[in-house]
Amino acid sequence: MSSSFEPRTLTLRGQGVDLVADAYGDEQSPPVVLLHGGGQTRHAWGSAAVALAAAGRYAIAVDLRGHGHSDWSPDGVYGLSRFASDVHAIVDHLGRPPALVGASLGGLLSIIAIGETPTPVASSLVLVDVAPRIEEQGRNKIAGFMRSGFNGFDTLEDAADTIAAYMPHRKRPSDQSGLKKNLRQRGDGRWYWHWDPRFITNREGVDGQEGLVNHERLCAAAGRITIPTVLVRGRMSDIVSDESVRELRELVPHAEVVDVAEAGHMVAGDRNDVFNSAVIEFINRHD
Repeated sequence: MSSSFEPRTLTLRGQGVDLVADAYGDEQSPPVVLLHGGGQTRHAWGSAAVALAAAGRYAIAVDLRGHGHSDWSPDGVYGLSRFASDVHAIVDHLGRPPALVGASLGGLLSIIAIGETPTPVASSLVLVDVAPRIEEQGRNKIAGFMRSGFNGFDTLEDAADTIAAYMPHRKRPSDQSGLKKNLRQRGDGRWYWHWDPRFITNREGVDGQEGLVNHERLCAAAGRITIPTVLVRGRMSDIVSDESVRELRELVPHAEVVDVAEAGHMVAGDRNDVFNSAVIEFINRHD
């Protein structure tokens, strides 16, 4: 692998917080910003970022505020507006609109950042298994998984057991050392998820839904999206339903939809080869 595809760790200034990111490829190339889901880190994009760099893109995988090595919100607030403001700061740093690739939370904040801003924020948008309509059963499953580590784990194996129960369709790796990218060991010797617990305990419930999902606001923002847009959806997803897709097509009539077989909500990790090909083909076609 070329050294140009090895990540270079950057610190970017968000809205009042520092954000840590890994950059791949030539910074003069067209940029792609990768925004992970809630409870994940920038390391969720390793394979995709390398593939994008190999395809001639400048790929930047960001730790969202409160996640990974990025700063936590001083007041513990993690509404979509806060995350979207960080995207605006990243775009200002780049000096040109990037393609935005957002998984789950990353997709929701991208919809807000693009749809609620009159000036160009992105050149194209890739929604990764997310749409304004979020199915309640899947959302509750994610919340339960995220809460599972509030008290920490005795060992990495215990954390791996929890992940395996959440994603039974995915083969469990024999080596658990990779989990150290998503967990930190504290002074009590236990392992904790690598994000601010206030992200999920400090919620802003709207229109009958808990958490960060404001359906009416997201629909209004999506309806104003004019840039090329694609939804890459896991066919096994319990977050994005056929009804979610139908609504998205009504809100964003030009949106494309790619269904990935044998993939759940974590599409990029479940079928990274298919996912990477779909994203690169879409971005290249609409460059």
